[in-house]
Amino acid sequence: MRNRNTNIILRGVSILFLTAALVLSIVSLTSYSRQRNNYPAGMSIAGVSVGGLTPAEASQRLLEVYTSPIEMLYNDAIIHIEPAVIGFQPDVETMLAAADLSRTGNSFWGGFWDFLWNRTPHETAIPLSAKISEDRLREYLQNEIATRYDLPPAPAVPIPGGTDFLAGQPGQTLDVDRAILLISDALRSPTNRSVALTFTRSSAARPTVENLEILLKQIVTVSDFDGVIGFYMADLQTGEEIHFAINNKQEIAVDPDIAFTASSTIKVAIVASYLINRGSNLDAGTSEIISRVLGKSDNSATDLVLRAIEANTGPLVVTQNMRTIGLNSTFINGYFFLGAPPLSARPITPGNSRVDITTDPDPYSQTTSAEMGSLLADIYNCAQNSGGALIAAFPDKVSPATCQLLIDFMAQDKLGSLIQGGVPDGTLVPHKHGYVPASDGVVRDTSDVGIVYTPGGNFVLSIYTYHPVNNVWDIVNPLIGDLTKAVYNYFNVAVQ
Repeated sequence: MRNRNTNIILRGVSILFLTAALVLSIVSLTSYSRQRNNYPAGMSIAGVSVGGLTPAEASQRLLEVYTSPIEMLYNDAIIHIEPAVIGFQPDVETMLAAADLSRTGNSFWGGFWDFLWNRTPHETAIPLSAKISEDRLREYLQNEIATRYDLPPAPAVPIPGGTDFLAGQPGQTLDVDRAILLISDALRSPTNRSVALTFTRSSAARPTVENLEILLKQIVTVSDFDGVIGFYMADLQTGEEIHFAINNKQEIAVDPDIAFTASSTIKVAIVASYLINRGSNLDAGTSEIISRVLGKSDNSATDLVLRAIEANTGPLVVTQNMRTIGLNSTFINGYFFLGAPPLSARPITPGNSRVDITTDPDPYSQTTSAEMGSLLADIYNCAQNSGGALIAAFPDKVSPATCQLLIDFMAQDKLGSLIQGGVPDGTLVPHKHGYVPASDGVVRDTSDVGIVYTPGGNFVLSIYTYHPVNNVWDIVNPLIGDLTKAVYNYFNVAVQ
């Protein structure tokens, strides 16, 4: 009787355990099935944890992360930009498909077994899939960021009432290529979505040539000089020019340019013509004569050079050579010795044909500030790089060595005033000055033309002055010096 009851009890207990096991299995299987519909713990998509989320929830979370604004820091500005604006598009469907494949690709029962034993699933990382338009990003950076937030360099500006310049300020320019890399990385990151944009520093610009011209005109108008001044400057690096004329504090036209007495500055053209017609292979005696012409402004030596060009018509040959290179208002019409007759009727030129202004130019020798400045620029360019009108007009007679020889002769003029007085000691200034007393002993014309070599750039100056009564040295000398100093400072202004 006892055995029968015991068996019944055992069977009941067994059925009970089996039923419990079956129920537990069904419950566990149901729970696992529900969990399997979601992404497993340890899974991340594009760096975003999606464990336990449904595909719809995972999609929402990915969009929240990868469409959140990027923060850009530039020039103390904080800029927020939506990723879509710069062409970033996360490919959520592709990433979810890869996650689903990983989620459902393993054995159902193997996964269920791991679930029953509470085993932690292996971590699974689905990489980011996204598209980015570099062209749109670059366009945005250039048009919206650089245009708005870049700091252009500020050029140096002249100090009113002086000859110096205030130093300019350097600029900052967005490094667009570097910014594209940084922003692309931030767009692809779920956490690091702030970028400090970098920039390149640009040097402060030199003053503009327009500002220099304003300063030069101010220097003339505030000075005590009330005669006529013709001014020409050429930047020998860029070819930029400044050319103006002022009569009694009022600017006047320079087209055509104003004719001035050339005085001794014409000796540059004379020696140039000698080298064109007789060559630059000079003996010691000829070199000594030319040194007297340009170094000491010796008129008798100049007549020797003119006769060496052509015995009786040397001045006319010089004039013709100048016409050949386009200097139509520059001429010499006689020798320098006292009482020398003119060799022809006074040439009519564009410069001396003006009726609105006159400087009472010498009928023997005339030029303009621009023409003599152009001649010096041609000589410099010839010596430096075989350029300029001299070589173009006389290719078989002129070489860089010829032009350098002429510059070396001009460097022997050691006046120490006028243009040379406006530059620091030791500055190389090959030049030729000129001033000539009228028949009454009064000097009405003072001029200086030269090439100025400086650390910041080389330039030509050609300055002619005329006063109908008396061209006072103590007025015109510091004026030309100040004009020269202003140009020198323009080329050598301090930059930060």
